[in-house]
Amino acid sequence: MTLPGDEVDELVRLRRQLHRHPELRFTERQTAATLERLLGPLGRIRTGIADTGVVLEIDGGAPGPTVLLRADMDAYPVQDSKQEPYASRNPGVCHACGHDVHMTVAYGVAARLAADPPARGAVTVLFQPAEEIPFGADSGAAAVLADEAFRDRRFDAVLGLHCWPDLPAGAVGIDRATAMAAKDAFRVEVLGRAAHAATPALGRDAILGLTAMVSTLHAAVSRSRNPDELVAFNIGTIAGGASQSQVAERAEATGTLRTHDPVVRERLKEVIERVARQQAAALDLGVRFTWANEMPPVRNAPEVVALAHAELSGHVDVVDLPVPPLTTDDFALLGALGPSLYVKLGVTGERGGAPLHSGAFDVDERCLATGVAALERLTRAVLDGRLAAEAPAPVAGAGTAATPAEAVAR
Repeated sequence: MTLPGDEVDELVRLRRQLHRHPELRFTERQTAATLERLLGPLGRIRTGIADTGVVLEIDGGAPGPTVLLRADMDAYPVQDSKQEPYASRNPGVCHACGHDVHMTVAYGVAARLAADPPARGAVTVLFQPAEEIPFGADSGAAAVLADEAFRDRRFDAVLGLHCWPDLPAGAVGIDRATAMAAKDAFRVEVLGRAAHAATPALGRDAILGLTAMVSTLHAAVSRSRNPDELVAFNIGTIAGGASQSQVAERAEATGTLRTHDPVVRERLKEVIERVARQQAAALDLGVRFTWANEMPPVRNAPEVVALAHAELSGHVDVVDLPVPPLTTDDFALLGALGPSLYVKLGVTGERGGAPLHSGAFDVDERCLATGVAALERLTRAVLDGRLAAEAPAPVAGAGTAATPAEAVAR
């Protein structure tokens, strides 16, 4: 399926505009204003969803199935290192996870649906704030679900897509069941006793305790999982101490655990907390341990997976993804609104590309037309009633078998 050249040019312009002006979670006001201006002629819009989100409603000619399309809006707190005219103009902020692409694709689908309205049904296009979640912060998807605009609503299908550097531009990947992992974020605070560096015996060194704890936790998680259990464990921040001449009174670290299996998830959470407490006690240190941002996995509904293979094969390059990644996304929460599918959009060109959350991340912009074509076709298939009530048995060899490279932990 090919988009006309003028539509592609418009998509490229919009993507670059959004990329130049990224905004962090719950501050996406310029982004929302840009979307409001573009979406106004397409249907009914509501702004202020979960504070900075935008919703567009497009009705068909008669009652029928309903579809929710979701695109996240926020950027990532990293410096843009690209030397491109469309590089970020906001210091320390960059669309390093492709949300500019997600919004552009959602707009492209909405524009095509408005230009050729479906015969029946209705489409809700959600531009969601705050998908990136620092430790202890709120999820944008959770805020959307609490907003009166989505209270007590259900959809026949909930669709979204995510940039995927493991796939080439022109391809879309479909995970068989799990599209993203569960995430459990943690913070461990080590509590010691301050003393002069010249008299360390009078103190209890929180930094020493924390550094020992980091190595011990990595080893404990590694030896508490089996080789066939997909797990990612990361400690991403460490802070502590007040002076080079003082035995540190306090130090803290934050990290995440990513899993697919709920049994493995609970086993490793128990291991992490127990080992942290034991390591602190061994060095006569106090400890405070906190879990936060506990996010369920993104599950693709089997009937929507089957529909995607049936409708997209032969129109775009569909790649069957048998090994689920260990990235996470609060799209998982939107699965409460209806059967969902999270498509992986190939974005890598012939020269390769940087990973997600890198300041060098960029896309081959041919992916924009592919994303629009795929989501529009899926949306119209649902509106036409082609979403089966029950998933058919999996077809061996559906799509192109491919195992994605180990994904970058989000």
